[in-house]
Amino acid sequence: MTYKIAVVAGDGIGPEVIDEGLKVLHCVAEMQGFNFETKDYPWGAEHYLKTGETHPESAYSEYREMDAILLGAIGDPRIEVGLLEREIIAGIRFTLDLFVNLRPIKCLADHICPIKDKKASDIDMIVVSENTEGAYSQVGGIFKKNTQDEVAIAEMIYTRRGVERVIRYAFEIAKDRPRKHLTLCDKANAIRPQDLWTRVFALVAKEYPQVTTDHAYIDAACMWMIKNPEAFDTVVTTNLFGDIITDLGSVLQGGMGVAASGNINPDGVSMFEPIHGSAPKYKGQNKANPIATIAAVSMLLRQVGEIEASEKIDAAVEHLIVSKEIPDLSSRSGIKTTEIGDLVCKTLKN
Repeated sequence: MTYKIAVVAGDGIGPEVIDEGLKVLHCVAEMQGFNFETKDYPWGAEHYLKTGETHPESAYSEYREMDAILLGAIGDPRIEVGLLEREIIAGIRFTLDLFVNLRPIKCLADHICPIKDKKASDIDMIVVSENTEGAYSQVGGIFKKNTQDEVAIAEMIYTRRGVERVIRYAFEIAKDRPRKHLTLCDKANAIRPQDLWTRVFALVAKEYPQVTTDHAYIDAACMWMIKNPEAFDTVVTTNLFGDIITDLGSVLQGGMGVAASGNINPDGVSMFEPIHGSAPKYKGQNKANPIATIAAVSMLLRQVGEIEASEKIDAAVEHLIVSKEIPDLSSRSGIKTTEIGDLVCKTLKN
């Protein structure tokens, strides 16, 4: 089997962590007996500054012929905040209908668990966020900008179809996990249109009697994730709330350097990325932690059906963290970016 993978390395530390992700992918592919081909795309700050182009429409037809997309990081302080992120990341999500944002939150070792009196085993959840509607739908704008009469309007858009399909996807995830438990996270008490989520969740739940359910408002959920993280197994929520609780969750699992995400279209091509930013101040220093990108590669492999390869990568990373061969998950660890990729490959082979 040969998989075709589109690679958008992006900005800042993006190319460095992508190199290590591909290094591990090459290693596990050789072990498992499958092949892959990559096609690099230049989208990002340097390309934009040279050409004025953010992301051409023609690229989408090429992506649809791929098995997956691997993204490094997008963003550069020389460019308007959010411009590249909206054009590239959001553009890919919306155009390819990547309606699920999938973010595992799992602490791999007791010594990196940041919560007093909690163990690594208490933090093992997966967050399913809607990825193409809600607060990020870009419906709205600014009127009379930079005047005393300026008005800024942003609307949250929820459709019955969009809500139901992501809730159903979350139930499918939950039923295959050992605890079979799903939490809906919204703010329907204050944002009444989110009652759509509450009602659809209750209806879909009837089709999954093997899955237990509960409900949390976003503010309470943030509190409970710190106080009682063991209460969460699978969570389904809106895109904005998903962004909030998964960044919180990344700290519970060791930091942004180990947190990965998938942007999923179950019937098409999907995109995988670390959830950290481009961190331009660390660019070219060979000190960024590539574990999140390696974890994104593992998610990519699972999505295309290479389950055993994915599990081997996860096991190798867990071994390195538990054994403290990678003692510190921050950029201050003293272990170089390239050395972490080498350690993962060495562990896989052993």
